[in-house]
Amino acid sequence: MEVVATAEMAYSRAGRKLINIDHTEVPAALRGRKVGERLVRQAVEDARREGITIIPLCPFAKTQIERHAEWQDVLR
Repeated sequence: MEVVATAEMAYSRAGRKLINIDHTEVPAALRGRKVGERLVRQAVEDARREGITIIPLCPFAKTQIERHAEWQDVLR
């Protein structure tokens, strides 16, 4: 039997060029595989491409961005 698990990131628009990352959740079946880090990385890449800045309200997202100096250019 195959187990299907979905990771998610919730964000909200705080302005035309600003988003808040509100929550990141990775189910236990996916933990330890850097799935959460990949979600944050994708948000950073999307923000760069769209010229948007990020306020990481989610503690996990905030920690990931702080750990990656190369991602901090999208912080507000």
